[in-house]
Amino acid sequence: MKTLQRLDLDDARLLIAGATARAGEIGVPMCIAVTDESGQLIAFERMEGGKVTSTTIAIDKAFTAAAAKKATHNYGTSSQPGAPAYGINSAIGGRLMVVGGGLPVAWQGEVVGGIGVSSGTPAQDQDVAQAGIDHWNGSR
Repeated sequence: MKTLQRLDLDDARLLIAGATARAGEIGVPMCIAVTDESGQLIAFERMEGGKVTSTTIAIDKAFTAAAAKKATHNYGTSSQPGAPAYGINSAIGGRLMVVGGGLPVAWQGEVVGGIGVSSGTPAQDQDVAQAGIDHWNGSR
């Protein structure tokens, strides 16, 4: 048997609170998703004005970050034509995201979930996701 650390709903709410605060600061309403360590959705929020098309993207960014245990922006270069992972973005039914905004959430060296953010530029999405993690870490 193995004992797992996993985000719960209270953790997800803290992550979303930190992310929405940062999104408000930069003036970009976002879609924010939080998953457990296997990429299964725990919580989601589409801020007023968040793009409807970003709903699935945010969820898939969180899924990718948690399940692959890797930030989505790290796939960007390696998924381009001629690169070793070219075409990986079509894996898993197209759910694997290769643009910034999905970050793994770690606790005591273990990935316990993922946060995915979408509606801004990839850099804005990544910044807002990191703010969610920073808020969660500061609340623990």
